Amino acid sequence: MHKIELHGVVKRFGQNTVCDGVDLTVEKGQMVCLIGASGAGKSTLLRCINLLEPIEDGEIFLDGEDISIPGLNPQRVRAKIGMVFQNFNLFPHMTAFENTMLAPKRVQGLSKSQLKSEIEELFERFELADRMHNYPDQLSGGQQQRVAIVRALAMKPEVMLFDEITSALDPQLVGDVLDVLLKLKSQGMTMILATHEMEFARQAADKVCFLKDGKIIEEGSSEQIFGTPKRPETKAFLARALK
Repeated sequence: MHKIELHGVVKRFGQNTVCDGVDLTVEKGQMVCLIGASGAGKSTLLRCINLLEPIEDGEIFLDGEDISIPGLNPQRVRAKIGMVFQNFNLFPHMTAFENTMLAPKRVQGLSKSQLKSEIEELFERFELADRMHNYPDQLSGGQQQRVAIVRALAMKPEVMLFDEITSALDPQLVGDVLDVLLKLKSQGMTMILATHEMEFARQAADKVCFLKDGKIIEEGSSEQIFGTPKRPETKAFLARALK
């Protein structure tokens, strides 16, 4: 059974069609990278998968269940599909630890004592143990983004979505965050990334999808997309992106 399946997904904002009949299959444990110019529909597609945006047409399946039907409780789905954004979205008045504990306490009804050891282990795993009780403004951008990833993982999701998570970071901090993704990949996490980090996609992705005008116009292994792209649009984009 596929972990995530999209069939003919359409998303419009007014007259503007941002996702135009998207088909996508993501297997359990795969890392899929969405590439393409800004405005191609990558971020909107992730938001549709996480039910932050309702779709106009098509179907989205998680483990064989249609999660795009109207009236479905989105919280239940979001407990299984974690999402990390380019802006860290941490609450400034809470420590990193408190930020991470908030959702499991609210959504799963767990107490601080029940969560404490698991969350401490997550901070340890991603080399943030010494930053756990710092406030966001006491952390670098890379550390804040790693805290945001830990916060999403605290919900024990089955799938993780990452929306351009390195685009707001200083270049020297990007590597730290990408290392976290490689660690998650080695642990078998199913992931979909919208990214401008072409070298990372080339080296780490199991599948790369090139989006243009709201459509996936080419997809394949990273070797195929970066080595022998078939579509002239893909070739032109990569020629610019890999300069």
